[in-house]
Amino acid sequence: MAITAAMVKEIRVKTGAGMMDCKKALTEVDGDMEKAIDLLREKGLAKAAKKSGRVAAEGLVDMCMSDDKKSATIVEVNSETDFVAKNDDFKKFVKDIAVTVLKTDNADIESLMAQKYIDAEETVQEVLNAKIATIGENMNVRRFEKFEVENGQIAGYIHGGGKIGVLVALETGSDSEEIIALGKDIAMQVAAMNPKYISRDDVDEAYIAHETEILKQQALNEGKPAQIVEKMVVGRMNKQLQEVCLLNQTFVKNPDLTVEKLVKEVATKLNTEIKVAKVMRFEVGEGIEKKEENFAEEVAKQLK
Repeated sequence: MAITAAMVKEIRVKTGAGMMDCKKALTEVDGDMEKAIDLLREKGLAKAAKKSGRVAAEGLVDMCMSDDKKSATIVEVNSETDFVAKNDDFKKFVKDIAVTVLKTDNADIESLMAQKYIDAEETVQEVLNAKIATIGENMNVRRFEKFEVENGQIAGYIHGGGKIGVLVALETGSDSEEIIALGKDIAMQVAAMNPKYISRDDVDEAYIAHETEILKQQALNEGKPAQIVEKMVVGRMNKQLQEVCLLNQTFVKNPDLTVEKLVKEVATKLNTEIKVAKVMRFEVGEGIEKKEENFAEEVAKQLK
């Protein structure tokens, strides 16, 4: 039986499942609408879809590293509550996602969700749907990043039991354990200070122009004379760049050093060159607008 767009739309409206899942279900049951709905429910897809509107802003960040420290991944998987995020089964799921990303090539979340789940026949999406149906709250694989270095090593750091994760790629000819130690120190720095850029060379002109204008207006609003505002802005801009550029930041473990000086010290000691090539910091829920819940109102609705 031919599967029409109207049939797919009807199933989607009734179940809330994704369009491709609806079409696949209809195809499997030769267009029988009721059997397609049952199939979607059996797979947990309808139930998962109904929960997809809930805000999942909790969760975990985790990472996976290759044995030679030349490739690594970092992932964020969200849940609705911190309670679920602390569940051992959820923790294993997040770790398995990180392993899957490391072992496969994925351009985006969509391609990752279509990958086979580690040591299973189901896809990542199918395993996720099953967990949503079992646990009873919305979850989603939000983002991932994969690092690779040809000459160098990658280090990582997880903070707060998975609330913040950082990967740091160092380009260097040395394979010393001190490189990994340096990378972890830098990752801890990034976790604590959250720099926007690695160095001043990475700062885009649009950012500088925008911030300079704000600093200029701030100075004028403070009543500073116009003739000295320019010099003040330059000074304040330099101070701001010191705060947002990783290499210019004061090293959190030793205030007498900047991160740049720390890197140079280790490079001199090991008689090699070291470059901070790439940094990635994931913080659980950052950028997600959390829904404000009113418990009293929720209870009142249930009593009506």
